[in-house]
Amino acid sequence: MSQLRRDPITGRWIIVNYEKAAEPESFRFEKPVKTMPFEKCPFCYGNERMTPPEIVAHRETGKPNTPDWTIRVVPNKYPALTTKGKLEKGGFGVFDRMNGIGDHEVIIDIPEHSLDIADISDNQAEEVIWSYHGRSTDLRKDPRFKYILIFRNYGKAAGASLEHPHSQLIALPIVPKRVNEELHSAHKYYNYKDRCVFCDILSQELADKERIVDVNEHFIAFCPFVSRFPYEMWIMPKKHESHFVSIKKDEVRPLGIILRNTMKKLKKLLNDPPYNYIIHTSPINGFEKEYYHWHIEIMPKLVNVAGFEWGSGFYVNPVPPEVAARNLVSV
Repeated sequence: MSQLRRDPITGRWIIVNYEKAAEPESFRFEKPVKTMPFEKCPFCYGNERMTPPEIVAHRETGKPNTPDWTIRVVPNKYPALTTKGKLEKGGFGVFDRMNGIGDHEVIIDIPEHSLDIADISDNQAEEVIWSYHGRSTDLRKDPRFKYILIFRNYGKAAGASLEHPHSQLIALPIVPKRVNEELHSAHKYYNYKDRCVFCDILSQELADKERIVDVNEHFIAFCPFVSRFPYEMWIMPKKHESHFVSIKKDEVRPLGIILRNTMKKLKKLLNDPPYNYIIHTSPINGFEKEYYHWHIEIMPKLVNVAGFEWGSGFYVNPVPPEVAARNLVSV
């Protein structure tokens, strides 16, 4: 029999198939295949001339836009938003509009074309988090921006347009609807219970233990009770922190390692699936919400979202998160 579960954050219901969980090998997807020659990949070592001039880079020696880097951040060649101009908000009948002001950057966080987050060292995993932190800290200085979204698309099914794994950052002049839904629900929960809903979820997961995938001194990785997708995972700081950039220096390395470890388990169990991960964090520049709790959501692209999901808002998950967590821990 299937089971309905309600998300305490958004109020969304999902359907979990408890009759027979889909086996890991039953999922069919187009695997990320590396076919682009090194000399044609703009994100590979030695091809720095093929990207826009770098914004910042992690390197010990050498000049900007040359090799010998561990991480490069460059402007997106085809940005969704641009930093030039003014917002010029206005109305058009019943519609609202503004200029597409923002920032769109590419974080080339692994020099090697054939490697992904799952394959890197502890040091490189730490560098990835520092790159996210550094760009977020810098872009907060622009008063036009209200939200900074960091995400990773891996594989064609997840929206990756280039083979070489990379992350992206988009700074927005508005708070996205999805984030606003979480903020509204978190605020409502806090006003009613005088507690953070994410902290309560964290306490429940630590008490139940059956959905935990990995844990260290500062962070926990788990398959949430209300998982929308098979093998969905969240990484959350144990200590209440509303904004990603509020993490302390001694938390950066543990975060990189637990992110690498969870992605390694996912890759090994499901044979390198396409995925998205997104950092959910509080808005910025006067819109901070202390009752929010930042976290990373990891969503493998194993099933299609079709008419029922779009029409009802329900997600159908063929793998209970308890089963997903057991399978992930076992690899």
